[in-house]
Amino acid sequence: MRLKDKVAIITGAGSGFGRGTALVFAREGARVVVADRDGPAAHATAEAIREAGGEATATTVDVTDPKGVEALVAETAARYGRIDVLHNNAGVPMPFTPLEDVSLEQWETIFRVNVTGVFLGCRAVIPVMKRQGGGVILNTASTAAVRPRPGLAPYNASKGAVAVLTRTLALELAPYRIRVNAINPVAGDTPMLRGFIGAGEGEAYEAGRRRFAESVPLGRLATPEDVAYAALYLCSDEAALVTGVLLDVDGGRDV
Repeated sequence: MRLKDKVAIITGAGSGFGRGTALVFAREGARVVVADRDGPAAHATAEAIREAGGEATATTVDVTDPKGVEALVAETAARYGRIDVLHNNAGVPMPFTPLEDVSLEQWETIFRVNVTGVFLGCRAVIPVMKRQGGGVILNTASTAAVRPRPGLAPYNASKGAVAVLTRTLALELAPYRIRVNAINPVAGDTPMLRGFIGAGEGEAYEAGRRRFAESVPLGRLATPEDVAYAALYLCSDEAALVTGVLLDVDGGRDV
């Protein structure tokens, strides 16, 4: 098992990429703390892990709430005695919107979740990892940080910020044996895709889904498993010399 006995916190783990990663991490031996602002979804992921024979706890947390994030980290450290992995995965999408039509509220909401949420998670866990002599921080960025699509300026900018923060912390924390990396997934077959397309089920959604898939050279969207196995490598001891990396999981879109 590649993560045997390691303790991993995964935010946004109630669905999508986060849920897929939580299931894979648990299968590889990690004790997983499933964190999501949707409490029932977090509990459903944790229950699925336990039913498969893994170990997981679920917690409801809003990654934009400093006290909530600090409590998540403190409670995990108190329960397990250490935190080996923090996967800052929680994020929010947006529908295609010309910049002049973007409201200040929309801009601030996207940055509050996608950037401030990552900052708060890192800030809270770094002292724990320093005390224990190392750890891994993994952030979910996006292909939007490398090849931005028009009409998604706030989202693109937020993921660009995550990418730069990741590389900055990789240098800052290297002396403490804390590795910091990010994954750049292409659009995925997850509930978040509806937020980008701006439509629910039906013809409009399917047309939008095809449009995203056609932009990927390998011809399909990312699955939770695609992202989960990339995350597994970056968080395992096999990647002991890997830090500051932005790993594209994109079917060739960023080429």
